[in-house]
Amino acid sequence: MTEQPRDEVDQHVARWATFWEDNPEYAPEVEGALTRMKNILRRERRADAAAFPDGGFTLEDFRTLHALMVQPYPTEATPAQLAEAANVTRAAMTSRLDRLARAELITREVEPQDRRRVVVRPTAAGRAAWERHIHAGMAREQQILSALSAAELKQLNALLRKVILSFDR
Repeated sequence: MTEQPRDEVDQHVARWATFWEDNPEYAPEVEGALTRMKNILRRERRADAAAFPDGGFTLEDFRTLHALMVQPYPTEATPAQLAEAANVTRAAMTSRLDRLARAELITREVEPQDRRRVVVRPTAAGRAAWERHIHAGMAREQQILSALSAAELKQLNALLRKVILSFDR
């Protein structure tokens, strides 16, 4: 049997295994799996941040448009719905929406039936910016997992799905 190549996480796990050698609660395979998942997500976040270098259109701008585009009704949402979807405060969302409105990537309209309700909609330019960046993001994600075959990706998804489903038990 051929030994698998080692990565930096193997060193991390080995270091902790030595530290916790007298503790039966330490699970090196769990530590390794979770540390690798965190490493993958950290690399994805860095690649995403590097994709928006100029400040003219930021990662936050993209994430706000993305929250708007993936709402149950992808043509509109309230600022409160967007804040919840983007996991930011309402004040932070207001700042983001101000920026997108100045760039003419969204519109904000008061609903005639309920003047307290503001509806945010993407403009054609906003939709185009979102689409351009979503495709570039898909390419970055595929690159990150390019070491896996299609069958391995299916297997990885099945295993991760099993973990996610266990949360509700």
